[in-house]
Amino acid sequence: MAAFTPVSTLEGDARFDVYVARPEGTPKAAIVVIQEIFGVNEGIRRKCDSWAAAGYLALAPDLFWREEPHIELDADIPEDLQAAFGLFQKFDQNQGIRDIEATIKAARAELGQDAKVGLVGYCLGGRLAFMSACRTDGDAFVAYYGVGIDGLLNEQHAIGKPVLMHIPTADGFVPPEVQQKMHEGLKDNRHVTLHDYEGLDHGFAAEMGARRNEAAAELADGRTADFFAAHL
Repeated sequence: MAAFTPVSTLEGDARFDVYVARPEGTPKAAIVVIQEIFGVNEGIRRKCDSWAAAGYLALAPDLFWREEPHIELDADIPEDLQAAFGLFQKFDQNQGIRDIEATIKAARAELGQDAKVGLVGYCLGGRLAFMSACRTDGDAFVAYYGVGIDGLLNEQHAIGKPVLMHIPTADGFVPPEVQQKMHEGLKDNRHVTLHDYEGLDHGFAAEMGARRNEAAAELADGRTADFFAAHL
């Protein structure tokens, strides 16, 4: 069972929609799925549905609701890609983290205040998952091809829960020198594990479309599933 559900902001001054997929029976924990720059599109909804099928309450907040609610874009369509970059430029990431925190709060309101909540994000969502590890009270965090994380390394002292990062080495948006900074900057952080995917590009674990690499996506998703099973 899945549908969009309104959630209140932390301030209580507005509501935004969250795609919620519920499992059959009692959820084992909750997982917040953080969108790419393409909105809560079919690919992100499918990821939620898969987590629900695995027994989790899955929630994907519509983080672009202040810019354009319910936008759904396709990475394989050039015009959509340009529109996505435009939305990204207008997006306030600090507000986005607060909306993610509100989504965590909504998950615990449904499952109980002691419920474990994991977060997994892709592209922009990968960056926000890392930021969430530094700024929210989630329990486990996974970042797929997060962008600009080298500029966030000064926040890593606040990480107190497990973090898993998937890094394609041929990422067109995260050049080798940035990847090196990530590896060097995080190598002594006992909470963080990094996995490299040799020769792969940004978006390799997209649920659908031309960017997906089936074997690598299955490998990374398997690692993510094991990670959440261990920590949630």
